[in-house]
Amino acid sequence: MSAETYRDAWGIPHLRADSADELARAQGRVTARDRAWQLEVERHRAQGTSASFLGPEALSWDRLARRARLADTARRCYAALEKKDPETAAWVRSYVDGVNEGLTEQRTRRTPHSAPEFTRTGLIPGRWEPWTPLAVWLATHILFAGFPAKLWREHITTHLGPEAVALFATDGPGTAGSNGWLVSGDRTTTGHAVIAGDPHRWIEDPGVYQQIHLSCPEFDVVGLAVPGIPGIAHFGHTGTVAWAITNAMSDYQDLYQERLRRTGAGVEALGPDGTWHRAARHTELIRVAGEKGEDGKEGEETVEVEVIETDRGPVIAGGPEGLDDGTPAALSLRYPPRVTADLGFGALLPLLRARRVADVDRALDAWAEPVNVVQAADTEGRLLHRVAGRVPVRPDANRLRPVPAWEPGHEWHGWHTPPRAGLTDGVAVMANQRGPATPLGIEFAPPHRADRITALLAGRERWSAADMPAIHTDTHLGSAAALLDRLTTLDGLTPEAAALRDRLLAWDRHMDADSADAAHYAALRTAVVRRLAAHPVLAPASVPPAYPEVLQPWLALVPRVGHALEHLLRAEDLYGIDRAAAVRAALEEVAARPPAGTWGDTHRLAAWRALPDTTPTPTPGPRLSGDHDCVLCTSPVPGITDRAARGPAARYVWDLADRSNSRWAVPHAASGTPGSPHHHDQQPLWLGGKLAPVVTDFDQLTKDSDA
Repeated sequence: MSAETYRDAWGIPHLRADSADELARAQGRVTARDRAWQLEVERHRAQGTSASFLGPEALSWDRLARRARLADTARRCYAALEKKDPETAAWVRSYVDGVNEGLTEQRTRRTPHSAPEFTRTGLIPGRWEPWTPLAVWLATHILFAGFPAKLWREHITTHLGPEAVALFATDGPGTAGSNGWLVSGDRTTTGHAVIAGDPHRWIEDPGVYQQIHLSCPEFDVVGLAVPGIPGIAHFGHTGTVAWAITNAMSDYQDLYQERLRRTGAGVEALGPDGTWHRAARHTELIRVAGEKGEDGKEGEETVEVEVIETDRGPVIAGGPEGLDDGTPAALSLRYPPRVTADLGFGALLPLLRARRVADVDRALDAWAEPVNVVQAADTEGRLLHRVAGRVPVRPDANRLRPVPAWEPGHEWHGWHTPPRAGLTDGVAVMANQRGPATPLGIEFAPPHRADRITALLAGRERWSAADMPAIHTDTHLGSAAALLDRLTTLDGLTPEAAALRDRLLAWDRHMDADSADAAHYAALRTAVVRRLAAHPVLAPASVPPAYPEVLQPWLALVPRVGHALEHLLRAEDLYGIDRAAAVRAALEEVAARPPAGTWGDTHRLAAWRALPDTTPTPTPGPRLSGDHDCVLCTSPVPGITDRAARGPAARYVWDLADRSNSRWAVPHAASGTPGSPHHHDQQPLWLGGKLAPVVTDFDQLTKDSDA
């Protein structure tokens, strides 16, 4: 046996090989078979070449990828990995060999795994290099820490003053988060720990997580892999130890305002020593696919991108001539892998080999980014709750906003020691709220999800793995109180508005798909958000600076008001805005034109696909329960849309008493190929809050005849 592929009833791949390298090769091969189109899209995004087949809409991302030097940083990190950790470098290379073998099938012959998107676009799968997985990892997470939020803070400070930063300090529309909870053996029916949760990301189709089982003489691990990355980084169970992560909401990337000038020799940047220093500079070309002409051939244009790098880092916006609108500005991005040439891939093999919590703990000492809060438990009763990742030590000003590169005092000076935490009453809950990572971040999620999970866990003395979906799917909206409390002070309303007020005050505050009350609350929230955003005090902030399009979601006023509504309504004063009048007018507006249906009629899944749906009447996404501040975190953008593009990208329950009692589900399925029986077969589970069993016994699996 070199490597064998088995499948369970859900088409999830279970791989068995004689060595870790052969297993990595098999993982790459099966990922290319199941997710070929996804891998090709991610490779192009990492290289900044996705506009060549996705068209102008992808150009802004490609510019950022080129200017931020993502591919070059990945090459540097892989070269450093070869020197520092040749075993891991060889293992990554084996995975890439497997990916290329699987993609060769797409290029040379039609198989049951063939992705129709290649035919639609005329794209031929390209070749992966040993550094490509590192580039994919970097591209997936470069915006994870939300450095564009520093642009928002600068923008809103310009309009309202520095005190506005705290008013809007909440996880914004571009943020990724998660729920995670660890229940110790003292609080379970088996006497062994249970770990459960769900990562919240953009819901992509195919999904960002891949259920997989990796087995060789060294280890046997089930977990959620990231397609394009070997091993199991975020969520895994080795049989004797399990781990899971949430976004720590740490700030570990800095933006510098640069002063640049052109010289006969190139570009120079003014440094903190008061002198001009030569900046690295070159140009690159981006191919952009265009509309098809009358002859049926697709047009194409070429866009030149100037790539500049100062001593701080790559310039990602503006340049010597300023922004696109002529505003004199240039921003460089300093991010840890560009500084250290280390993406933390040295942690991946030790995680797979872990047998105890101590092994996971040691492995995470090598973790770089994204910065996570990790929970782990083993069968011997040991527990772990810590931050993992690399956060630079630097002045507080760096964390808040772009800082002037030409002024001294904004340098990095080493790295923070990752904080640790314990359990309270036998449980640890993380839902991106302020917790162990508080000293490392600025904006955190409101405490509602964490508080609700904690309250639910306190509701019974003992829990089992089978009980956890009830927590996954809880729809209580704690943040509704701020708006509902405002209703209690209103009088002199029309009869229709008074009836709506009374109805909402009697509502159970659950955002269920079949709830008409939830639909009325959401309509009122939208009306309030829009009225506040349109107020003359706030409205000028609706015109953002001319930063690249890819950064604009962090700068949009209405989503910022929507996500910070609780703070804005409860602040002692909001720049003289009459909030009672705004709420009253919004209530009257909704009472006059109430929503006709239930929350699920408008709160629907809006999954991201690289290629748009070209059917004349696309089918609406499935109805959803939940909301941004519910444990069931399906996130609309209040004031913009009720549709949810973000939500649980997977759900998992890791049982330390018996791994076979573990459970999992993803929004779509194991296969990314339309027409496959396992393309969307887990979606009913995901929508219904149910989970599929984790199967680890190869005797219960079916050997894949196509492997």
